[in-house]
Amino acid sequence: MFNIATYEKFSNGEAIFKEGSFGDWMYFIEKGAVEIFRTVEGKKLVITNLKEGEVFGEVAYITKAARSATAAAIGNTTVGIIDRKSFDQEFNALSSDFQMILKVMATRLKVTTDVLIDLENKYIK
Repeated sequence: MFNIATYEKFSNGEAIFKEGSFGDWMYFIEKGAVEIFRTVEGKKLVITNLKEGEVFGEVAYITKAARSATAAAIGNTTVGIIDRKSFDQEFNALSSDFQMILKVMATRLKVTTDVLIDLENKYIK
């Protein structure tokens, strides 16, 4: 499915990456689960929980922007780090128009997540 550069193991609650960091990698959940969350005014707001077989970290990877959330292991979790060279070859093989569409979609997803987190923080306490 994916060319995996390496595998890493994480313990329950251990951060795989943190909000605001820059990510040059995408991840594939080989075993376990991952919680994606943001911390707003000291409060943890869970965006989603991901399970085996799912990919995460794609928004920062595609947009080359800072990570929009923190990813942490739920239980003992093993993730594969998707090889950037292989993915870049696949991505670069796409037409420039299609690359632009994917970048726009990733950026919109980040903006939508930011808006929803702000709304939740403002109105749902």
